[in-house]
Amino acid sequence: MSLTLNPSPAFGVLLVNLGTPDEPSPKAVKRFLRQFLSDPRVVDLSPWIWQPLLNGIILNTRPAKVAKLYQSVWTAEGSPLMVISERQAQKLTVDLSATFNQTIPVELGMSYGNPSINAGFERLKAQGAERIIVLPLYPQYSCSTVASVFDAVASYLKTIREIPQIRLNKDYFNHSAYIAALAHSVTRHWKTHGQADKLLLSFHGIPQRYVKEGDPYREQCFTTAKLLAQKLALHDSQWQVCFQSRFGREQWLTPYADQLLAELPAQGVKSVDVICPAFATDCLETLEEISIGAKETFLAAGGSDYRFIPCLNDDELHIELLRQLIQEQAISWV
Repeated sequence: MSLTLNPSPAFGVLLVNLGTPDEPSPKAVKRFLRQFLSDPRVVDLSPWIWQPLLNGIILNTRPAKVAKLYQSVWTAEGSPLMVISERQAQKLTVDLSATFNQTIPVELGMSYGNPSINAGFERLKAQGAERIIVLPLYPQYSCSTVASVFDAVASYLKTIREIPQIRLNKDYFNHSAYIAALAHSVTRHWKTHGQADKLLLSFHGIPQRYVKEGDPYREQCFTTAKLLAQKLALHDSQWQVCFQSRFGREQWLTPYADQLLAELPAQGVKSVDVICPAFATDCLETLEEISIGAKETFLAAGGSDYRFIPCLNDDELHIELLRQLIQEQAISWV
């Protein structure tokens, strides 16, 4: 059933993801990492301590290494995250326009890199969007991701005279359409490849300290995992949560994905399916760290079969989830 929206004023959608370097070169990666790692939501150490370390050591050693990793997943079309994000925006535009009987502009904005969140707002403004829904593509809330998007939105609003009406989606970790999309992705994978001994749900990690200070991310990750396991009718022994992509020496959420994968074969788990529910789009952390690096760790430890389940990306059920999230936000504007 379609809804009718008063064409004036219109509303638009800003899809926000983390971002990507413009190209897989050390120079572009250095520029991207400087912006990313200078965000106090990501690294909340005192600037007097962190900035000399960042600019003196990290940005002079890490970009070349990270650039090689990006080169291993870069496609002829460009960065996987950007290519897939553009497809998501295109498909969502079609679905929303059908739902609301008029063109609903959808633009991308990246927390770091291009296109920026500011640029996304400007493009929506140019299309006449006076009401804007900001949808961070992070199912589970964390201060290091969603709150950073909120900060960027607030910073943009400080630069303009007349601000648009804005609604920001905080999370969707337990949304029924999200769980259904994940479950469909897993079952489709099983129909093609068979079911492994264990399903690992690898979420991006955050420092343990953030949780102690009130960040709900860990709890939301486990809620997502439990709901998915219930949807798939899995016993507790058939699935497990782990956390990836830790950085620095501080204690992060455990168990660490790489350590767990190194231990599982000795426990009799010879085959694993791995899915990354915290990522809406395949990127370096899924395509290289989990699909390639983690596989090498598991097989070297004695595992026999390692299978990566891609992110939801531009899958039909994922686009339907995004459409529902936006419609729920926009319903009172109809």
